[in-house]
Amino acid sequence: MSLLPVFGGAQQTTPPSKPDSATPSPPQAPSPDPAAPKDQQAPADKEKGTKGTNDNNQGKIAGTSNDRLFYTLPNFLSVENTAQVPPLTTKQKFAVVARATFDPVEFPWWGILSAIDQADNSEPAYGQGWGAFGKRYGTTAGDSLVENFMVGAVFPSVLHQDPRFFQKSQGGFGSRAWYAVTRILVTRTDSGHSQFNYSEIFGSATGAAISTFTYHPRSTFISTPTNPHMFIGSDRTLVNAADVWATQISLDTVTIVVKEFWPDIHRKISKKARQPQVDTVNP
Repeated sequence: MSLLPVFGGAQQTTPPSKPDSATPSPPQAPSPDPAAPKDQQAPADKEKGTKGTNDNNQGKIAGTSNDRLFYTLPNFLSVENTAQVPPLTTKQKFAVVARATFDPVEFPWWGILSAIDQADNSEPAYGQGWGAFGKRYGTTAGDSLVENFMVGAVFPSVLHQDPRFFQKSQGGFGSRAWYAVTRILVTRTDSGHSQFNYSEIFGSATGAAISTFTYHPRSTFISTPTNPHMFIGSDRTLVNAADVWATQISLDTVTIVVKEFWPDIHRKISKKARQPQVDTVNP
């Protein structure tokens, strides 16, 4: 979301020439009535307001946003104008999740997470080196893809739930924080009613089960002076899957709280960026 205001054309610096009285002037379009509702505006104005001229609108799906957390991470499923957004179709749910999951920012982000796992020697069965890093990168990308589609597209489409986060944006810090935390358990249906967030709970559980029992390492090994590859147990257990699921729920809860307060942070940063700087001259 750009912080720079959108300016019109260059200002006119030379006086306009006098119109020829013999040449009839073209009819001027009546100026829009400010009191008229938005649905009565000219079609050109409506199209301009819908499409926009900013490149940031490219790829945007109706009913979603172009916002990015900290101007970087995709935040397309967070909306503020909760009373004015239409429900998403199944096609739109899959499209917006795909747009966020395969956003160019995600690829280096997965690399950072994989590097952290490699430094911590997470899942020692992978070992070390570039080959091990590639495996960790693949599993990190797979975890993101599976969890995003299960929580944001597959389960919401089957259960007719809305995968978007509707920001409260009003009230004190405590009430807004509590609202955000409870969204992990409460969501909207496509018809606008409140419902238990089956998509988040069961979608993340399904994603944790898929990653644990399919493409993640089957076993855990440790290195000892006498045995560099000592087997200590299998990673494909219900306990490990439950631990992955709980971790994902916790991370999603923190992310939702950040999403609730990000518009306030964004507006404050934008306001500071637009404030004119006055140079003081010492006498």
